[in-house]
Amino acid sequence: MDKPGKHSNLQQVQAWMQEALIHSGEHTSIKAVESWIEASQTLSPQQRLGIYQRSYYARLLTCLQAQYKALCTALGLELFNDFAREYLKTYPSQSPTLSELGGRFPAFLEQTRPDRAASVREVWIDFMIDLARYEWALYLLFDAPGDERNGYAAPETPDDRLRLQVCFSLQQYGFPVSDYYNAVATSADAPLPDPAQCYLALVRKDYRIGTFRLSAVQYNFLEQLQSGATIATAGRQTAAHFKIAETAFFEAWPTWKSNWAKGGFFVCNA
Repeated sequence: MDKPGKHSNLQQVQAWMQEALIHSGEHTSIKAVESWIEASQTLSPQQRLGIYQRSYYARLLTCLQAQYKALCTALGLELFNDFAREYLKTYPSQSPTLSELGGRFPAFLEQTRPDRAASVREVWIDFMIDLARYEWALYLLFDAPGDERNGYAAPETPDDRLRLQVCFSLQQYGFPVSDYYNAVATSADAPLPDPAQCYLALVRKDYRIGTFRLSAVQYNFLEQLQSGATIATAGRQTAAHFKIAETAFFEAWPTWKSNWAKGGFFVCNA
């Protein structure tokens, strides 16, 4: 890149500064730094840049720690920061805001897991990846479009008027991640859980997020509703899939409907 001067513009300066903050090598060589940054009375160009580099990375690490609080607790701050630094080198922030900074972190953990080439995977790594996926799913729901202004369906709303609200997410994990997430909120010493299939519905109602444990049957049923099936059709297909009597399924439905309506799962069709 050209030396700053009459041929440099703000965009060039910003581009170089971002590269210098994130990467080392040619962008932060003595020659490159001195061509872009002047020395002060007390600090060399390299020292001045170093202050910004440390502050910038500290801010990014703090942001990731906030987006993945439970994972940071589970890994420990030092190990979490090691993963985070490598992540930031691989996927440097490209947005003027930091709201999307951690979006690729779960996939990055999967791609770089230390046992990737092993024939047998480490269980604790599987858990950490699931926990990261869960925390990011929660994070996305905080700012997602919702139905707070439209109101929610009541337990007595007729079935043919029900539809799932927009701020609703179905999640499936190999560990009870929601239990651990809640446990570390009160005790950093909470033990890591054993593997267990975990089906969850994440719902935001009145700007508060609720996490609901589901059975495999309930998860399948709600998944079909998400795909556009009616309650009657989804119920019949779910009963057939799990080889249970339709009468047994629809006997359970009123209780599910009441609990889920109170939890904010549904809104009314116009």
